[in-house]
Amino acid sequence: MITAISWVPKGAMKTLPEVADPLLREDIEDILRKRIMERNGDDDSEEDEIMEVDPLRNDDEVAKALSAADTLVKKSKKASSDAPLEDLADGLKELDMDEYDEEDEDVDLFGTGTSSIYYPSNEVDPYLLKDKDDDDSEELEDREINPIDSVIVCGRTDEDYNYLEVYVFQEDLGDGDTNLYVHHEIVLSDFPLCTEWLDCPLKGGNKGNFIAVGSMDPAIEIWDLDIIDAVEPCLVLGGQEEVKKKKKKGKKASIKYKEGSHTDSVMSLAWNKEFRNILASGSGDSQVKIWDVATGKCNITMEHHKDKVQAITWNPCKPNILLSGSFDKSIVMRDGKAPSHSGYKWLVASKAEVECLAWNPHEEHSFVVSLSDGTVKGFDARVAVSNPSSESTPTFTIDAHSKAVCQVSYSPTAKDLLVTGSEDKMVKLWDLKDNQPSCVASRSPKLGALFSVSFSEDSPFLLALGGSKGKLEIWDVLSDASVSQRFGKYRA
Repeated sequence: MITAISWVPKGAMKTLPEVADPLLREDIEDILRKRIMERNGDDDSEEDEIMEVDPLRNDDEVAKALSAADTLVKKSKKASSDAPLEDLADGLKELDMDEYDEEDEDVDLFGTGTSSIYYPSNEVDPYLLKDKDDDDSEELEDREINPIDSVIVCGRTDEDYNYLEVYVFQEDLGDGDTNLYVHHEIVLSDFPLCTEWLDCPLKGGNKGNFIAVGSMDPAIEIWDLDIIDAVEPCLVLGGQEEVKKKKKKGKKASIKYKEGSHTDSVMSLAWNKEFRNILASGSGDSQVKIWDVATGKCNITMEHHKDKVQAITWNPCKPNILLSGSFDKSIVMRDGKAPSHSGYKWLVASKAEVECLAWNPHEEHSFVVSLSDGTVKGFDARVAVSNPSSESTPTFTIDAHSKAVCQVSYSPTAKDLLVTGSEDKMVKLWDLKDNQPSCVASRSPKLGALFSVSFSEDSPFLLALGGSKGKLEIWDVLSDASVSQRFGKYRA
């Protein structure tokens, strides 16, 4: 399934992303052991000591992992060597000289005189060396990303793997043709729940190109999108302490977390576009944290919710204002410049839980919340109170879907255009003019339950859709006549 979608601004990717240097076998072993150990950890233990993985231990899981590591190293060496010995060994193995005398006696040793030596072209002649420069040129061409191409990052999980897929979407190829393909993948250690693009220059310069990933693991991983075949993130926020000590025999291992870390899954992320080193996170531990990614430290921890924090978002017009929504059926607005203030609160439903939040980019005081009962509600931040005693009154309510509305997204340029995606497998477009919502278009894209819908910032009528069937779709919503009639005036 596709669990999260993030657009990368046009031109942010390097034209030719770099390929990571292959790791040594010892480095891969350390990474694999660490991940196996973290996955097998037991946070119910009351013991203070934690386990050290025995490097000589030969259980099935470690053995399989190290076998995979060995294969990876051999492939890396083979790809990077100008005259690899492995090629010679493989060639001799194919000839199988040890069994030469046992070959089938019926083989025609002399042949016809032509079939063994004649090939219609040099391209198909296996005995001619191919031009390495041609292969390199094709590889570079496959890696190239045009600055006008759109790039979309999807969090995905299959039966056995968790990973990011980096897609390239090309428009205007002639005759209305488009092209969508996977450029490269990034393997993750856990189930991805949310993603967030950010450009804080973590590696120097003026800007970067990174994707933050929240998962079932309390750690937040930040990956460099300009590096292909990386096996570790360039930065990890929080997470477990490195395992060093050996546990006592017969006692379970306890989990120790880094200072400032979440202690449960990271369910939501929000990057601050004005203060580019700031990343907010919401977690299953009911906390909201403000991170400085430049230092890798948690600056502020807020505990104004009583249940899992499912959604967070910064106000694009007032970047110090943060909204958070929780399974405790409340929304809280906090000012990052006044962290000691308890903030303002809305009680949004008596039974339904918060699924997603979105600020209106065209009206700084307006935001919407989607709920697990299929409704979408709009609110005005100017009428908030600190401690509401009853359910807050919305500016409008939409009975949008028959099941949970997993995500909502405003068009960045078309005022009042909102999209909703739901577990009922439908995507709908709404006109919110004058707080009198009307459905402009709806369709079932055959993607299963829709977990992620997102408008592009660069092409504001391009909508990315992903769901339980694991397929990404890009929909130009102006192709719908009703949408084009009502919002076509906002076309660039």
